Order: sequence, then structure tokens, then C-alpha cells
Amino acid sequence: MTIRIYIDADACPVKEETYKVAMRYGLQTFVVSNSFMQIPRSPLIARIVVGAGADVADDWIAEQVAAGDVVVTNDIPLAARALEKGAHAIAPHGRPFTQDSIGLALAQRSLMEHIRSTGEITGGPPPFSAKNRAQFLQALDQAVAREMRRCESDKRG
Repeated sequence: MTIRIYIDADACPVKEETYKVAMRYGLQTFVVSNSFMQIPRSPLIARIVVGAGADVADDWIAEQVAAGDVVVTNDIPLAARALEKGAHAIAPHGRPFTQDSIGLALAQRSLMEHIRSTGEITGGPPPFSAKNRAQFLQALDQAVAREMRRCESDKRG
């Protein structure tokens, strides 16, 4: 089984960190966006430019992702779709989405959308920090290492 990484790339602040982890482990990485994006020259990193539209990149990732893969996204519905397929989903600030946390995350997202639809100004997330980058790197490295150990265990047993 081969682990792949998918980056929901249009607004992703941790692409460089993801490339570093992918290179360290030798993992195929797909950078999925609605427009052209510079990527490192590497046979391990592929640029996927999908059509315009709100969920086109998410749909492409959700169709391709398989159990054991890793999806880097801030999009909660995409994270839920990845988890349904047995993949890992990690937010850029380092929070892994899990089966235990995704229901609450979807509910909070829905509640915030409703509040915003009433005209309420809710503010945005706090600024992205160096601590967030470090937390993301740790979470991504842990997810990949855990999945690689599982693959090795499956081969032996």
C-alpha cells in the first residue's frame, strides 16, 4: 500500500512544510487547486489544476483519496469525506480531524454559517503563527509515521 498526500492548496499556508515531510518519506503528493500554482520540481509532487467552482478541488481529492492517505485541508466537509474513506485529515494549524471530532466540527461550521447568514459579524480565525506551523509539521509527521508502521505491520502479518 502506498501512502499519498493531497493538499487542498488554494488557501493552504503549509504547502512548503508538507513538501518537506513528503520528501523525507518519499511520498507522492498532489497539490490540488483551481488555478496554476508553483510547486517544487520533483517527480514526487504533482500539480492538479481543476476547473473553477466552490468544491471542484474538494471533489477531485475526495474521489482520489484512499484509506491510509493524508489530506491537508481547512475544509471540514472535505475532511469528513476523507475520514469516511479511511484517510487522515489534518488542518493547516495542526489539528488532526478524527472520527470523534468531525461531527462537532461539522455542527460548529453549520452554526457559524447560520449566524453569518443573519448578518452577524463573527470575525475570523486568529492569525496563522509559527506555533501553528510547528504543530502542523508534528501532526503530519505523526500521521505519516503511524500509517507507515501500520503498512509494515500489515506486510509482516
